[in-house]
Parts: sequence; structure tokens; C-alpha cells
Amino acid sequence: MRNVALCGLMLSGWHIAQAAETKPLIAEAKPLVAQKYQDFDRYVLALSWQTGFCQSMHDRKRDEPQECSTQKEQDDKRTYLTAHGLWPGLPKSIAARGVDERRWMRYGCATRPIPDMPMASPARKCAAAETGLSLESAARLSEVMPGAGGDSCLERYEYAKHGVCFGFDPDAYFGAMVRLNGEIKQSALGAFLADNYGKTIRRADFDKALARAWGNGSVKAVKLTCNGNPAYLTEMQISLNAASINAPLSPASFAPQPHPGNCGKQFVLDEVGY
Repeated sequence: MRNVALCGLMLSGWHIAQAAETKPLIAEAKPLVAQKYQDFDRYVLALSWQTGFCQSMHDRKRDEPQECSTQKEQDDKRTYLTAHGLWPGLPKSIAARGVDERRWMRYGCATRPIPDMPMASPARKCAAAETGLSLESAARLSEVMPGAGGDSCLERYEYAKHGVCFGFDPDAYFGAMVRLNGEIKQSALGAFLADNYGKTIRRADFDKALARAWGNGSVKAVKLTCNGNPAYLTEMQISLNAASINAPLSPASFAPQPHPGNCGKQFVLDEVGY
């Protein structure tokens, strides 16, 4: 059964215990396969540190999203590592039409001259087309993407901008996010984030946790974004080889990217509340 009104659903998975979120979701994910524009070599997995994201919305005096106004303390602090998106890199066939990486990441599927699909507005996410995500997959997604459904419709925006022009099966596309989010939470990096919740951490120690999980090569694959003074973590962007996207994370999964982000030598893993 397909979900024809996902943004109208009030999914409560943000409050579901971690035991319902991990290994079964990883095992049941469909393979992710692009039907169009297959000539790209990486994905960027974007994960939010949700408490930091909400703090940044508050600090910048943005409208508070529903998932921030209802946010509560969780026993398992890994819960705050949430899925934002999964962004295919620039396909060679689109680059050949004069499109560079900056324009591709800004416009995604709306890039001209191709794919030239309808533009998704970050200010009107619920105006984007419905994804066709199944009700079962929507429930799983809501456990790791607090902005899915409800009044936020993050999943509509992400699929319209980064998924629809590739012809991804929506269950496979979002299932990959759920699976990857779960693997990272269960890793040495997930344990490090939970152990240091609410604390100031060093980037060097964050990198050591990454290396314990997947080797030294994974460190250069991660870009961190911080806001505020003192700086607090809001997002991590992880570059992954497209050829291994359906395999469990391993040292071979990671692809280097040119910039480590703006977090500096130390930053805060923000806790719930402003």
C-alpha cells in the first residue's frame, strides 16, 4: 500500500525506542539503484545532530520546526544523530552539459539544462510532490528523520531535489538512509557521540572514533558543519562510493572530499533545550 498523504501523517517514531530502530531496518532495506543518470561515483550522506540543528534554528530566529518544538530528552543519545538526506554526486553526463559541482548541489534535479525538473523550495517543502513512499517505510523513516511527514515534509523536499530524477524507488532511497544511519549509530562513532552528549569535544577525538570504526581513510570523507560561538555541531556530510552504497559500511565505502568543514579544533555536542 502506497502512502498518498505522507505530510498529513503525524508519525511519532522520534519517540520510539532504539530497539525498534536498528538491525531489522538494516536487514530489510531494498537495494538502491539509479534508473537514470547512473554515471556518478559518490553519494553524500547528510546527517544532522538534531539538537544542534534545532539550536541553530532558534539562534537564527527561524520558525521553529514541529520536530524541534516537540523534542525531548532520550535515554539513548545516539537518537539525536538523524537522517537529513542522501545526495548523488554530479553525473558525468550532466557535467558534460556545462554543469559544475556547485550548481549541481544547489539545484539537484532542477538543474538546467538537465534534468530540469520542478524546483523544490526549502521554504515550502510540503508543496513538493508526494514521494510514493510506502506506509511501512514512512514509519521507519520517521524514526530517524524527525522532519519527515507532519508539517515539515523533509522527505518530499529531499526526494524532489535529489532522488526523483534518478528514478530511485522511494522505499529503496529512504531505506538506504535508514540503514546507513543505523550502522553509524551502532559504530564506535555512535558510541563516541553518545558518551560525549552535551560536552565540548575535540575534532581530533571525533576523527579517532571515525578511524576506530572504519579506518584512517574515513576521516577525510567527513565534513562537519557547526554554528554559534562557542561552536556546536549541526550536521555531518559523509562522502560514500556509489559502487558500494548497498553494502555494509567498510573502509572501502568512504571517498575523500576536499574540505573538513567549519567546526575547527573543538565544538559542542549540543543537548536538548535552548
